[in-house]
Amino acid sequence: MSNYEEGMKLLEEKFGNGKDNVIALATISHELSESGLPKPCVRDVDAYYEDGSFYIVTYALSKKVKQIELNPEVAISVNYEDFYATGTGYNLGWVLDPKNAEIRTKLREVFKEWYDFANDESDVNFCFVQIKFNKGTLRINHGEKFYKFDFITKVANQ
Repeated sequence: MSNYEEGMKLLEEKFGNGKDNVIALATISHELSESGLPKPCVRDVDAYYEDGSFYIVTYALSKKVKQIELNPEVAISVNYEDFYATGTGYNLGWVLDPKNAEIRTKLREVFKEWYDFANDESDVNFCFVQIKFNKGTLRINHGEKFYKFDFITKVANQ
């Protein structure tokens, strides 16, 4: 088994299998800092992991979605799990769009404890966002082992 395959298996074990993960999602704000540079913006979100991506349920008019639409470069960190990555954010559109049927079924199950309470699916602004990883690092046992992923070329170095 290659390092990449081994690392992907660990990601699935840690974050997959229908687990509701809390991740920190960083985007770039539309507002500039006093020095004229773009400001980072970070927030915790519930996320579902599958095959090198996290998926979240959110609102199309939220700051995070507007920021992703303007600049899709994002970063994530999984709280207390020693995994962080950079990637690209995609607004997949309205949760009831037929193209979202498969991911909707999965997200409704993973987030079943709060999904209906927190979301109004009849509102066309409720959407799914995919965070597709480009590069990332998984640290095992406080640095005993590292997986430094390139998700695009499907390689992981230690």
